[in-house]
Amino acid sequence: MIHQQQQQQDEGSSSSVTSSPLQNFSNMPLHPATASTTPPWMLRELRSDERGLCLIHLLLNCAAAAAAGRLDAANAALEHIAALASSDGDAMQRVAAAFAEALARRALRAWPGLCRALLLPRASPTPAEVAVARRHFLDLCPFLRLAGAAANQAVLEAMESEKIVHVIDLGGADATQWLELLHLLAARPEGPPHFRLTAVHEHKDLLTQTAMVLTKEAERLDVPFQFNPVVTRLDALDVESLRVKTGEALAITSSLQLHRLLATDDDSTTTSPTAIDKEKRRSSPEDSSGLLSPSTSRADAFLGALWGLSPKVMVVTEQEASHNTPGLTERFVEALNYYAALFDCLEVGAARGSVERARVERWLLGEEIKNIVACDGSDRRERHERHDRWAARMEGAGFGRVPLSYYSLLQARRAAQGLGCDGFKVREEKGVFFLCWQDRALFSVSAWRGRRYD
Repeated sequence: MIHQQQQQQDEGSSSSVTSSPLQNFSNMPLHPATASTTPPWMLRELRSDERGLCLIHLLLNCAAAAAAGRLDAANAALEHIAALASSDGDAMQRVAAAFAEALARRALRAWPGLCRALLLPRASPTPAEVAVARRHFLDLCPFLRLAGAAANQAVLEAMESEKIVHVIDLGGADATQWLELLHLLAARPEGPPHFRLTAVHEHKDLLTQTAMVLTKEAERLDVPFQFNPVVTRLDALDVESLRVKTGEALAITSSLQLHRLLATDDDSTTTSPTAIDKEKRRSSPEDSSGLLSPSTSRADAFLGALWGLSPKVMVVTEQEASHNTPGLTERFVEALNYYAALFDCLEVGAARGSVERARVERWLLGEEIKNIVACDGSDRRERHERHDRWAARMEGAGFGRVPLSYYSLLQARRAAQGLGCDGFKVREEKGVFFLCWQDRALFSVSAWRGRRYD
């Protein structure tokens, strides 16, 4: 199944670099049971391609055993994986090590006391470490840099001739994208507008650092600038704290944030978060009384609240993956394919032993893998879904599609070509950009507007 999926995704690729390390092993005849019955010392003697195939079989067997509650079988598979995987080996070894840790964490949940005792000392990365890892990811695997450039161009085009521009960044703690937008606004033929940026993030220190960097650059460029920090998690956001004012042109951007709202739909209660409670009758998902319907999901209701703010444009960047299925095995297979492609991309972008790459794989991608595999319920926040699902939600909330411009596509493709690697590609479908490693789409970028602007 996993190989069939990968062949469909990579069909037609003529590059010598595959879109996922898994594709390298699709035609090898090793039976799944072979890896599980081979002694660990013999596994160490395998060639690189044979080792990769063994790791795939072992990981899939381990995931199936964990999903079925067969912990003895899961433990046996993990023992064999440990003999082959390595956090500083090749791409397949590194991604296997990340998924093995996630499976081990899931298995340990059967013993809550043991789980807490073993995992408490291994704290999650700090907000500062995550920020560092994200910056490294921008440099080594610059999908988000391309997405940010496309978003900035969409905002610039929507805000042509506007004198007061307000941008809301949902999850904004990185100044990189907004430094570029400041320069674009400063270069407008009609002069820069008054630029207000509202950034939403749960860590105040990161917002403070962003504010300092942007304020200093705005002063240097002579762009009137105001920064409005909103310290909160997205699922607890009160839309009134965004301080949208009459007479200003509004844009909203979200980069890899909206999928986290889907976790709240697993809660047993139907109590709406503040963002939904505060939303007025102007939101689109409503019943005859003008209030949000109890059956409306929280993510849908949140999008309705944003629609009620009347943005001229909203740009959404999300992982192009299906990691929100309830069954562990299906979710695991999809995640293994997706992250193997990302690890393969990092393999090309960084030298063996790179500290920067290790931070990205451990503090950023590794944490996502653990959340997807080891967590359930509202604790599982990394619920990535493909663009077609987000498009349905956006349209259901009242948004209309805005095709990203041909100029944006040219810019994005030039930037991708300038990276010095044939693996980075930008595919356009009906005005939506798909950022790809080889022929596998990893991220989508789409633009939307309120119906009143159609």
